[in-house]
Amino acid sequence: MDDQTNPPAPLHLGQASALPASPAEAVLDYVPNPRAGTLYLVRFAAPEFTSLCPVTGQPDFAHIVIDYAPGDTIVESKSLKLYLGSFRNHCGFHEDVTVGIGQRLFDEMAPRWLGIGGYWYPRGGIPIDVFWQSDAPPAGLWVPEQGVAPYRGRG
Repeated sequence: MDDQTNPPAPLHLGQASALPASPAEAVLDYVPNPRAGTLYLVRFAAPEFTSLCPVTGQPDFAHIVIDYAPGDTIVESKSLKLYLGSFRNHCGFHEDVTVGIGQRLFDEMAPRWLGIGGYWYPRGGIPIDVFWQSDAPPAGLWVPEQGVAPYRGRG
């Protein structure tokens, strides 16, 4: 966003939008933060996230939790939903997918802080949980536990 006084209109908000064919084709919309200057946390949870295994081409499933402390902009939730949905036909290892989502959001939105947890369901009997954060959370920011129970199998 080059001009904070006249940001571009969101591409998806209030429009019919198709699911992007790939994460690279997905456009994330950002809007001005109505509480810029206030330290607060935003959490998005995608409990039915899907991507494809790059080895087998079979679907992999995860519960993705994204936490961020906004700066001057916030991500528009419909565009985020379409972006996350675009991974359904994307092959990627759990680590690359989780960290890539976090880094793209951080690079484009420029929040004060961002953290992401990818809680992947077992593949080959091993659940894989992946975590990334931009830096230590700002002092005074309340970051509740993400609330995703560890995988227990038959336990």
